[in-house]
Amino acid sequence: MSNALPTPAPGPVSAVALPVGRGLLYLIVAGVAWGTAGAAASLVFRASDLGPVALSFWRCAGGLVLLLGALALRPDAVRGRVRVGRTALLGGCLALFQTAYFAAVEVTGLAVGTVVTLGAGPVLIAMGARLAMSERLGRGGVAAVAGALTGLVVMVLGDGGATVRPWGVVLALLSASGYAVMTLLTRFWGRDGGADAYTTTAWTFGMAALCLLPLAGWEGLVPHTAEHASVLWLLLYIAAVPTALAYALYFAGAAVVRSATVSVIMLLEPVSAAVIAVVLLGEELTAGTVVGTLLMLAAVAGLAVAETRGAVAARRAAVT
Repeated sequence: MSNALPTPAPGPVSAVALPVGRGLLYLIVAGVAWGTAGAAASLVFRASDLGPVALSFWRCAGGLVLLLGALALRPDAVRGRVRVGRTALLGGCLALFQTAYFAAVEVTGLAVGTVVTLGAGPVLIAMGARLAMSERLGRGGVAAVAGALTGLVVMVLGDGGATVRPWGVVLALLSASGYAVMTLLTRFWGRDGGADAYTTTAWTFGMAALCLLPLAGWEGLVPHTAEHASVLWLLLYIAAVPTALAYALYFAGAAVVRSATVSVIMLLEPVSAAVIAVVLLGEELTAGTVVGTLLMLAAVAGLAVAETRGAVAARRAAVT
């Protein structure tokens, strides 16, 4: 579970001419892909001694390598002007978001760490978007955000087995702050147009990897395992699908969709993670999982419809 803008460049995910409907689709795919990262990471932790910071570093470094390969096939995107200051900020936010979340999970558990991080994110983003960009949610948007947060709480804490530790909550709020700033900056800079998502994501991963490298080196960069092939394939998957692909789609979609809508759609991450846990990992399907998932899916669908209608109305007004 989760942005810097060069000059215009053609490509499948350029923010220049990206319709809002396609941006919503990109965000939905990214949210579902992010949900698979948790399952893959849990398998890596079971099969090796790799730590969460080192995993975050390899995730960013691997995503960077894959995106550089994609950019090599698209020289038009490489020639785009990169704004180093912006990517440095986004890379720092990404590193903070991922590392603080892993630390929160380690301190206070997966349930509380997830519900505080992903629950606080939409609230912080909605407040920031209102204050910095005058984006209004409206009554329907407020109801959708409330429904999504309720669904998240029901799904994650429904079993009643969570333990709340204050320091873990602080780390989760720190993670949510990094995610909120990253989303708001992407949307704010996306107003310029001309963003190439591949270039943006590659530079952001590079900056994040640089931020994570010292801590990852201290934690241990090389995993010790008896299942080298399995761990390698899992790391490649994490770098390719929920990282390089998902973040490229996320940065493209977040540049054209309202920030609060982005934050709610990204709550598809715990939904897809729950489905994977039940279907592939054999975890028990609880009533809380079902009810929470339905509430969150309803909120995502409602906001997606409202966002599309708003974009259509804005185009009609511009033509008039």
